[in-house]
This record gives sequence, structure tokens and C-alpha cells, in this order.
Amino acid sequence: MKENYVIGLMSGTSLDGLDIAYCKFSKTKDWTFEILKERTISYSAGLKDRLRNAPLLSESQIETLSHDFGVFMAEQVHVFVNDHKIQRLDLIASHGHTVFHQPENRITLQIGDVKPLFELMQKPVVYDFRTQDVLLGGQGAPLVPIVDKLMFSEYDACLNLGGFSNISFDIDGERIAFDICPVNIVLNHLANKLGLEFDDKGQIASRGNVDRDLLEEFNTKTYYKESFPKSLGWEWVKEFILPHLTDSSLSTESLMRTFVEHIAIQISYIINKHKLKSVLLSGGGVYNEFLLERISYFAPNACTIANAQLIESKEAMAFAFLGLLRFKKEINVLASVTGSVKNHSSGVVYTEEL
Repeated sequence: MKENYVIGLMSGTSLDGLDIAYCKFSKTKDWTFEILKERTISYSAGLKDRLRNAPLLSESQIETLSHDFGVFMAEQVHVFVNDHKIQRLDLIASHGHTVFHQPENRITLQIGDVKPLFELMQKPVVYDFRTQDVLLGGQGAPLVPIVDKLMFSEYDACLNLGGFSNISFDIDGERIAFDICPVNIVLNHLANKLGLEFDDKGQIASRGNVDRDLLEEFNTKTYYKESFPKSLGWEWVKEFILPHLTDSSLSTESLMRTFVEHIAIQISYIINKHKLKSVLLSGGGVYNEFLLERISYFAPNACTIANAQLIESKEAMAFAFLGLLRFKKEINVLASVTGSVKNHSSGVVYTEEL
């Protein structure tokens, strides 16, 4: 049985920080994984602002930010490896940070120059996982479902609560997946208005009131009626959600409360529609106790919360595995999930030859 040791890096749209996971992958008949070490590095206020405002930058400014972010990732991985005295490392896989995601226009951009990472660590780096799928007519997202299928088959579905909620499950033996709705990308935006990074445990939202008219506005967005494959990005939130929040005279607490209700309704609708009895929850949104309470209200007893390590590191572990599959030239993107013309092995491998 061959074992592979991979570091996975993930920077999500909610800007919680850089997730690093050092993982061991083994295969006999089936793949198994173990997260050996993990860490999340919070962004400085300056870096967080630069990443948040990246879509507004010029092309040259984005290139500069990509380089700077790449240097940041390289330094953090170097410290991580030294702190944990990691000896065995086969490769590094980096998701990067998404600046643009417009699959309908064949555009997706994740920044984070991997050259500094390669030069400092002297290990192959796999990156740019989404572009090939978009060019093949796919959504370029979500990419984690093949990991869900291979690693968490004991559950009916896997649901990630991050900047967006996305779910994956099988229909007639074929894995499908899609983004359900925005989550932390909107809730954190509202918390920022109160001078907070996020709504701790959902306490602020729990004090607000649901505005039925606004809730109806959210729930009737065309996206929710579209069939999968489909995915969401910041651009969609900016066009279809933020104007309602900006124009409203409601308190921030009530805006947050209304949006939590919207999230719970959209997620529970999918769980109930597809009769999903066991759903594994992961992602930072799991810490929002009030949100989980509302999801449970509409979909009782369906959800199981992942262990703390998996909550923190599932996506970083997933991209480590996707990178390993790409390095082995094995399929890591499913056409049934993204809508691309075929299953394929996506990602660019950066080695000294480049």
C-alpha cells in the first residue's frame, strides 16, 4: 500500500484565513485519508482588505496581489512544516483565492503565485484547479464532490457551510453537486457593519425579526429555480442580494435574522426534496448555532456535524487530495457535477521544469 503525504491550502470567499492541512492518503481497494496536522492563519486587516477588494483592481494590481499572496502562502507553509517537523512531503496543492468566477463567460480566476511556494519548499505544487473545467463548458465548481464520493460514502450527502453552502449527493449512482445559496459571505458582510468579523454563534441574528417581504424577495431569486449544475460567486451576491440589504431600513439584526431564515429554507428544501436522511455538515458556518437550529427546524434529524478537525480542514484536505489525483493524472473533476463535456483531471502542476 503506497502512502502519499500532501499539504493542501485553501482560502475561502468568507476570508476566514488560510487553511493548511497536512494529510496522508492511502489506497488499497478504496482511498482513505488522515489529517495529520492542520492550522488556520488569520489574515492581517491589510491583506484581508486587499483580497476583499481584489475584483476592483486593475490587471497589474491583481498580478501584484497574486505575487504577494503567493509569498504569504509560501512563508506560512514553511513555518508550518518547520513547526511540525514534517519530514515526508510529496507535493503541495493550492486552491488559491478566488477573485472572479463567471463560468457563463468562461472566466474564473484564483490568485496566489505558486512560484515562491515551489522555490521555498522544493516540492511540486498543483494549482489552478478550476480553469480547465470552465473551458470545457463546466461551472468550475464545486470541485470537492469527488472527494465526498470517495471518502464519505457512508453519508447520503455532504453539505459545506462556508462563504456559500454547497451540497453533493448521488442520484441513481451518479454524483451531483451545486451551490445552494450564500451563507457567510453575506452574514459576515452584515456583521462587518457592526464592527465585527462575524456573528458569534448567530447571537446577533437571533435577536432580530424576520421581515416576510424581504424573505420573499430572497427566496424568489431565479437561481433557486434553475436546475443543476450551477454555482454562485461574489458577482451574483453583489447583483442580487446586496442591493436589498443596502436599500432596506431594517436593523442589521433583522437583516441578519431574515437572511439566516432564507439560508435555512433553501438548504432544508434541498434536503427534504431529495429525501436525504444523513447529511454531513462541515465548514465555518457550522459554528453558527442559530443557523443550525433553523435548518433543524425545517429538516429535523437530517444533519450530523463533522468533528472539529474536519470542520476546520475538510476543504484544505479535499484540495490536497484533488492535487494528488491530478499529480497521478487521475480524474478529479466529474462532468455530472460541473456540467463539463467530460470527466477530467484538472489543475496545473508546477515543477522546476516550468
